[in-house]
Amino acid sequence: MPVDDRFSKDFRRQDRDRFYAARSEVITGPVSDWATDFSHLDLEWIADPYSIMDSLRQECPIAHTERFGGAWLPTLHEDIAAIAYDTEHFSSRSVAVSDGRSPRELAPVGETPPITSDPPFHHAARKLLLPAFTKTAVARLEPGTRAFCHSIIDGFGERDVVDAARDYANQIPSRVIGDMLGLPPEDRQQFRELVNNLRGSDRPPARPLAERVGKLFIYLLAEVNEHVEHPREDLITYLINAELHGRKLDPKHVIGTIILLLTAGVSTAHSAIGVSLWHLAGNPRDRDRLVAEPGLLPTATEEFLRAYAPVSVGRLVKEDMHWRGVDMKAEDWVLLSFPAANRDPAQFDRADEVMIDREVNPHAAFGLGIHRCLGSHLARMEIRVALEVWLERIPAFTLMNPSAVTWSADRRPFPFASADGIAVHRRAAPPPGPHAELDTVQLAGGAAEDLLADLGGSRRPTPGF
Repeated sequence: MPVDDRFSKDFRRQDRDRFYAARSEVITGPVSDWATDFSHLDLEWIADPYSIMDSLRQECPIAHTERFGGAWLPTLHEDIAAIAYDTEHFSSRSVAVSDGRSPRELAPVGETPPITSDPPFHHAARKLLLPAFTKTAVARLEPGTRAFCHSIIDGFGERDVVDAARDYANQIPSRVIGDMLGLPPEDRQQFRELVNNLRGSDRPPARPLAERVGKLFIYLLAEVNEHVEHPREDLITYLINAELHGRKLDPKHVIGTIILLLTAGVSTAHSAIGVSLWHLAGNPRDRDRLVAEPGLLPTATEEFLRAYAPVSVGRLVKEDMHWRGVDMKAEDWVLLSFPAANRDPAQFDRADEVMIDREVNPHAAFGLGIHRCLGSHLARMEIRVALEVWLERIPAFTLMNPSAVTWSADRRPFPFASADGIAVHRRAAPPPGPHAELDTVQLAGGAAEDLLADLGGSRRPTPGF
């Protein structure tokens, strides 16, 4: 049997300096006009993007900026959906609006397929991953996920105050996706830190993104080689053995896809679980209703996803064109804010209110078009189970210090939104079965790192909170 030596060397070193090689002039400073100078990194946006979105919908539905080398911000659901479905005029080879763009020659594969892949390559790359994320496959993971959620709460012991984001929301998806990939349980904290290090600005004094990606790359390369030597039943071994068009995957494809699955797998569910608990801690009426009516939780979960959509993505304009009244240039960014799409009153009745019993809810929290999140069934399961277990074990909880919860913009490699440092004071219910009994807990508000990312976050409760 021939030896698989695809991963025997650091095959990415030769072109690592090209990562986001096409860089634009860095423009900083506060925004002067949201219609002509928007920035999703601006402190005003981070504090309250929703009021800005609302104003832009009325005054300038497609905003523009010279920042990031030129970028557009559509705020209408109709326009966001049109671009998301249009692969002829918009490329996905880079997906996080920033001062850098990956080289054109990386298309149609991109750095982290399939999210950075364009047709026709995208279809086959995505199809490879679908079997692991079907409803049936995800259902097999639910008992273990539920048991793990209980074990986390068992570990709270007699503490009155816990950080619901750090100590609970962040633990669950890293356990689930880590086990799916086949990463060692003892490495969970390490790869969680490696993923967390990818978040934040690439501007000085931050360490360059290539350096941060490189650390994760080196860790994953070692894990892939371990799987080559000792195959097992997990996603890493599956990708090592997978073929496209009769050939084994390029090693960059394998590592890039693992980075995507690990980053997206940790960040999306972490963000959604954390912000849902933040909402419930500040809205006792919603919290008490879900405790009394647990069957409403799947509906409430969809509403939390709509109201606090955790992901925004970028597209690159392929060629100069006139599009719906604006002149877009080749290589301009388009920032697809799914939070904006989900708050469009033309699409949703009482769009700015959080209605946990909203029955008709065709939200775009998992994206639109060919790049719609392939892990949506997994994320829904993780969020639902995490909330079910929390409300079962800790039916009463409040924010320790609401003003201490802050939101920050999160840019790369994928724009996710999340709230960290949600400290809560809790009052626990008698635990079921063998689980340890808990007393009281409060969600303590700390520095919430990356809750509502590129376009998503706000620390201001919206109407209905």
